[in-house]
Order: sequence, then C-alpha cells, then structure tokens
Amino acid sequence: MFPSCLPHRLWQLRTVLLCALLSVATLPGIPTHANGMDLDSFESRVTEHTLANGWTFILVKRPVAPVFAFMTAVNVGSAQEGAGMTGLAHMFEHMAFKGTPHLGTTDYEAEQQALEDMEQAYLAYQDARLRVRADEQHVKPLHEAFRRAQQTAATFVESNAFANIVERAGGVSLNAFTSADMTGYVYALPANKIELFCYLESERFLHPVFREFYEERDVVMEERRMRTESNPIGRLFERFVAASFTAHPYHHPVIGHASDIQSYTMTDARQFFETWYVPSNMATAIVGDIHPETLVPLLEKYFGRIPGGPAPPPLRTVEPPSIAETVVTLRDPSQPYYLEGYHKPAVTHRDQAVFDAIDDILAHGRTSRIYRALVRDQQLAVSAGAYGSYPGDKYPHLWVAYAVPARGVSNQEVRDALRQELHRLTTEDVTEEELAKFRRRARTSLLYSLKNNMGLAMHLSSSHILFGDWREMFEALERFDQVTAADIRRVAGYTFTEANRVVAQIETVPPPAARPMEHPQR
Repeated sequence: MFPSCLPHRLWQLRTVLLCALLSVATLPGIPTHANGMDLDSFESRVTEHTLANGWTFILVKRPVAPVFAFMTAVNVGSAQEGAGMTGLAHMFEHMAFKGTPHLGTTDYEAEQQALEDMEQAYLAYQDARLRVRADEQHVKPLHEAFRRAQQTAATFVESNAFANIVERAGGVSLNAFTSADMTGYVYALPANKIELFCYLESERFLHPVFREFYEERDVVMEERRMRTESNPIGRLFERFVAASFTAHPYHHPVIGHASDIQSYTMTDARQFFETWYVPSNMATAIVGDIHPETLVPLLEKYFGRIPGGPAPPPLRTVEPPSIAETVVTLRDPSQPYYLEGYHKPAVTHRDQAVFDAIDDILAHGRTSRIYRALVRDQQLAVSAGAYGSYPGDKYPHLWVAYAVPARGVSNQEVRDALRQELHRLTTEDVTEEELAKFRRRARTSLLYSLKNNMGLAMHLSSSHILFGDWREMFEALERFDQVTAADIRRVAGYTFTEANRVVAQIETVPPPAARPMEHPQR
C-alpha cells in the first residue's frame, strides 16, 4: 500500500498522480496540437459505460503494447469517517486485499463460522474494556477468549492469495492509497488477462472477507507509531491539521487516531463498506490494449453482479471562516521545521486555476520564488516549498508552505523571508514570463500524465470522482490561459492574511536529561 499516513507527503490526487508518472514508463501515441492537447482526437478513443447498478467505467483504447492498467476510485476518504472511526477508510483499503469466499481460504464455511465466533468474542471483550469502571479481572479472560478465537480463524487463511494470483498472471504495480478525499486501487496486467481482471476486481468488492482484520489493525497501529508518533515532523503535521480545521473532518488524520485504531471492529468495517462501497460511488478507468466492444459485455457480466445501493449521504459540515491566526509549537530535540498554511476554497472553485499559478510561481522547482529567496539567495533554509492542496482538495482546504531552516537560522528568520515573498504577490504583478512558464509546465505535466497507462487511468477516474467528468483535465488548460497578473494579486490578497493563517513549527530544545540510576538501599 502507498504510505497513506505519511504526513509530509500530500496523499491526495496530485501526489498520487506524480508517483504514477515517475514509476511507469511513458508510451507514445498521444495526439498533440500546437495548443498542447487535442480533446476531440483523445475523446474518440474513450468509451464511457455506466452499469445499471451505477458503476462508471472509462475505457481508453491504446494498442501500443499488449498491456493495460486501471484505477478504481472510491468516493470515500478520511473526511467521511465519523467520531471514533478515524482511519477506517485506510483500514478497509488493507482489507480489500484479503480475498473472498473463493480466494484466500482453505475452507470458507468453517472459516466463516470461525470469523463470526471471533467477532462475538471481540465485541464482548471490547464492551468490558471500554466501560467507565473496567474490571481487569473480568476483561482479561474475555481477551484470552478472543485470542483463542483469533488463532482458530487464522488456521483457514491462505495469506496473500489475491496478490499471488495477480503476480502469477504477470501483474505489476499492485497497490492502493487512501487520502482525505478518496480511496484508489491500481495494478497492470497483460492484455490477454482482461477477463481475470474483471473477475478479481469485481469479486473483491462483491464478496470481501475481512479475514485477519485484527492482525491487520495491529499492522496499521505500528504504521502510525513509526510515521507519526516516532516522527517529530509527523507529530507536527498532525497537530497542524487538527488546529487548522475546527469543524470539518479534514482534521482527522488519514491513518486515524491511536485509540480509534485500537477500538474499531470488524463489524464497524462491514458497515463502512456497505455504506460507501456502493457502485454509484465508484469509478474505474481502464487504459491500454483493450477492446471496448468485447470488454463492455465482460464488465456487465462480472461487475453487474454487484447490487446497487443508495448513494452515500453528502458531507454536511462546512468549516467556518477563519477569524484568528493559530500557532502550534512543538518543542523537540529534533531539527527545526516551519509550516505556514492558509485556508483556500475547494478545487472546484472558480479561482483554482489562479491558485495553480500561485503554486507554480512560488514553489515549482529551483527557479521558484520561495526556493530562490530562502535557499539559494539568502541561504536561510536547506529546503523550502509548498503544498497547493492539503490535506485534500475536494472541500475547502489549505495552501501550505514549508521550510527547513539552515544551521544557526531561526524559524522566525525563515518566517519573515517567506512572508515577504507572499506579500510581494499582493503588491506587485507577476511577470508575463512567469505566467508563460506556468502555462507551459501545466501543459507538459498533462501531456506526460497522458503518455502512460497508469497515470492516465488515475487521472481519469480521479477526475470523474472529483468533478463528475474526466474532461476536466483538458478544460483546466483553458482556464490556465485565462489567468492574469491581476487575478494573482486579487487571490493572494484575500488568501495570505493574518486571520486566515495557521502556523506550526518545531522549536529545537535540548533532550531531557537522563535520570540518575537509583541505587538500592543497603
């Protein structure tokens, strides 16, 4: 699985796409015009098909090599989790690899009963453990009974059965990710394995079996310890996000809070799956050497087996406007680190193209304003940049700048230099050369994303989930051309304000003195 909980990476659409672009070889065959893209030519290669149950498929025929790649995007992430259930979207991502009644078991009838016995044992233990006045003498034997039931259920498991079938069929890049906004599943196969794909991918969402649930929950807990609790930057980001959103569930960590991870149950996971993993809440893009005329009947045959269901409820909570600057300071023996975030609208907002331009001018590479000012010219930081969308982008979120101060440089010096660059955007027009570079890079980025099967599949399915239309990635180019210097000054002016700001920093302090050893009295 992608490290969904890694705090200093943006585990949302744009970072996931970047990972795909870096990891998959590019393929020729994408039409280009002088204006950068030919939507009509590309659209002629696309077949959209929606099943009666509501599952949408976006098929792109590209017979360059006898392979195909796909992404299934599910319109659920950590933002959809309720109180006490943080991390459950990420947890189910793990469960989707555990197999089905026909895959991953030596005897499903016996395993099914063992799983039910195990769950009942765990629920009894959980009920006793979470009581206000828990009686350890009562809790301990219930825990032991659960462990015995867990061991019995484990005897029926064939580990990694799903992954082994994919790999034996020549599959590569078997992976998944969870973000604040969505969950995605990907891999690639030879073209002659298209029916195997239809069976496997539909089967795991038709009949998921939550085997090894509590063992996997322990794995997730260890993942949290490693990436958050044992990592100063991880702890900082978690506090930063919590301080940034007082109402909206973006304040949930994708990995989940420790107490929630240690408490949600297999029953909770089933309910989460039944609510959110309905066909109308899912989209799959398949790209490569495929034949839509023969593939569509296979999609109907396999994916059409999955019952439709009511659309999940929309998210009601809206983050109220920020009215005061918030500052979070983590005092730790580690190196200093500085973050500064500003609330911004959802990615569907009319000013998103302007924010994209701001991201590019301020933080794209070593020629960007922030890097030049803080790292190259003033040598105040050893690293500096920005995240255009954090922790997600479907709902109003954060624009975040960061810097790692150089030796002997304080967070305050870095802060002042950074804010000077932000202030410049509100008082001085960016140059036409900077705008031209932004537009060229935006076109180049899209071109490269279209030149490999996996990157394109991820782009298409994610665009469908976020915007309701995969064509959004082409239409965005037109909006990039319309961005002006005046737009940047306007958007920077309402964004980079004190009341709209959240700051988080690591302030380096000496490690605590070692406690003297106590000598036993003679």
